[in-house]
Amino acid sequence: MSFSEKNLMALAGSNYSDLTEEELRTEFGKQLDAGFHGLCFSPYAGDQRPGSVLRGEQIQNRLDIIKPYTDWIRTFSCADGNEMIPKIAHENGLKTMVGAWLGKNLEDNEKELANVVEIAKAGYADCVAVGNEVMYRKDLSEEKMIEYIVRVKKEIPDIPVGYVDAYYEFSNRPAITEASDVIYANCYPYWEGCQFEYSLLYMKNMYHQACKAAKGKKVIISETGWPSQGTAHGKANPSIEYALKYFLNTQEWAKSDGVDVFYFSSFDEDWKISDEGDVGAYWGIWDKNGDLKFGELEEAQS
Repeated sequence: MSFSEKNLMALAGSNYSDLTEEELRTEFGKQLDAGFHGLCFSPYAGDQRPGSVLRGEQIQNRLDIIKPYTDWIRTFSCADGNEMIPKIAHENGLKTMVGAWLGKNLEDNEKELANVVEIAKAGYADCVAVGNEVMYRKDLSEEKMIEYIVRVKKEIPDIPVGYVDAYYEFSNRPAITEASDVIYANCYPYWEGCQFEYSLLYMKNMYHQACKAAKGKKVIISETGWPSQGTAHGKANPSIEYALKYFLNTQEWAKSDGVDVFYFSSFDEDWKISDEGDVGAYWGIWDKNGDLKFGELEEAQS
């Protein structure tokens, strides 16, 4: 590595640039055992996808795998069995960021909102996310989104309620930011085509942009991660090495700076290919069968 490359890595904050893949796997194991704040929970297995009905046994089996390592999980929906996840998670000693999935179907939205309020009133939501990337997808108007946020806040005044979207949306939509108790910012250097060597610095800039928009409100990184294989996006290349380094860099920075991060994701899920291309199936720390992807080198290659 050249002098300039070393300076770049120092600026970006990475302490893992010179490690071999085997050494990275060892460090990953240490970090995993030490535990971290939160994981985005991936409940779907096999050919399941959003809309598939989940079973309690399936949820418990997946939680059994991840619960030794994380304090929180984030859910994305309160329908089709997803509404069972917060209760089961609490029974397993985990805290929950419970999400209500909102889209163009207003009838479905009402079901999601009613269920998230019911879950929160029952004591199974530690914080609530009303909507996920709704503005990014242009599924609803900003006014309708604010109406939903305000309604849920009135129903559960003692629980923090916010909205999840790409970090820049909170600068672009100050009325939504104002309506939220807490800001849930998705920060993906990969999806902005960032070369891996700059990724940690890039994510920090994303986070600080959201903090500036928040004007003193708490900002939580609701999603961030790096895929382990698939097609490159701009200068961003998926690989086992980069996925390991990104996880390690993220957790080290989050702990040193006191930033709450929900890492994306717990498990690989095949259904994401239809939305994101081949890379969509490879964001998990565990593979789709529940096996750890980043364990010892010999195991991973067997």
